[in-house]
Amino acid sequence: MACLSGRPIPILHRFALSSSLTPTGRRPAIRPLLSTYIIWKFPFTAYLCSGSGEGASGNKKKTTEDAVMHHQTEEDHSGRKGILESGLYIVATPIGNLEDITLRALRVLKSSDLILSEDTRHSGKLLQHYNIDAPLLSYHKFNESFRQATILQRLQQNQIVSLISDAGTPGISDPGAKIVRACIEKNVRIYPIPGPTAVITALTASGLRTTEFSFAGFLSSHNSTRKTKLMTAAKEGATQIFYVSPHKLLSFLEESISAFGDTRRCVIAREMTKLHEEFWRGTLAEAKSEFSQRNLKGEITLVIEGSEDNSAEAPTEAELESQLQDLFSTGHSLSEVIVLKLSISRNGLKF
Repeated sequence: MACLSGRPIPILHRFALSSSLTPTGRRPAIRPLLSTYIIWKFPFTAYLCSGSGEGASGNKKKTTEDAVMHHQTEEDHSGRKGILESGLYIVATPIGNLEDITLRALRVLKSSDLILSEDTRHSGKLLQHYNIDAPLLSYHKFNESFRQATILQRLQQNQIVSLISDAGTPGISDPGAKIVRACIEKNVRIYPIPGPTAVITALTASGLRTTEFSFAGFLSSHNSTRKTKLMTAAKEGATQIFYVSPHKLLSFLEESISAFGDTRRCVIAREMTKLHEEFWRGTLAEAKSEFSQRNLKGEITLVIEGSEDNSAEAPTEAELESQLQDLFSTGHSLSEVIVLKLSISRNGLKF
């Protein structure tokens, strides 16, 4: 705790070096530390203080820097290097604009013993921009199983390990879930450091319903699995959100039209937070027409409005069992039943 003329006062922000005089011009009875702080917009000189009266002594003295560190520790255990507890830190990074990184994320990254990143060259630019010199280790979907033992070993040695992705929040359509599960199994502490993510950024600016939404990320490359997912999503009343690669956008729109209908409203968000940020709004059919003439770059977030007609009640478990038994008893195979189910659903009939 710092004090002014023997009275304890809170420290808010270091401002500049000062003389040993108090704001009133009188020399205090206790030796000053040459540091001035801002409190309620007034600069003052902070002094060592171990009691409520002038010249108090007997207790171990603390520096004003210790007081600042203690103040930060009470508010956020992960304030500065030396204060961070060991564990895995899931750190969100900008999806485009470097100014979107949080102050806490910067402090954590600067304090890390190791930073895991999808692409060390890509992440290196971000770290260099903010003068962060912590060592990088590649961690992506092709080596995450191989890296797991090494990462856990570092964590069990009480090191601070941070996980970042190329953009946004790790684990959201990016590597991260496996190492988090492994840490939980080994009782390693996990600290989420929240920040940017494309799905929420796109949703909040879409103009579509935000009270309920479903995020599917990148759909399967398997045609049948992907189309089945779209058919299911088309019936949901919640807003639907997908990640789409630019070279797959047209084919994805065609499949979406087959599932959702050509008049369903959508928003195509691209280059978010960047110079050429775009939020295109219209129907799925209009989107297909518009983007068939354009050559896009960068990943796309596609937001589709939920169904307005989702009142049909789902069959009960007993009803489903009875219907399946009827189909099997008439000689239908399992694959035929699935095809028949999709055909009936596509035409809006109850199965």
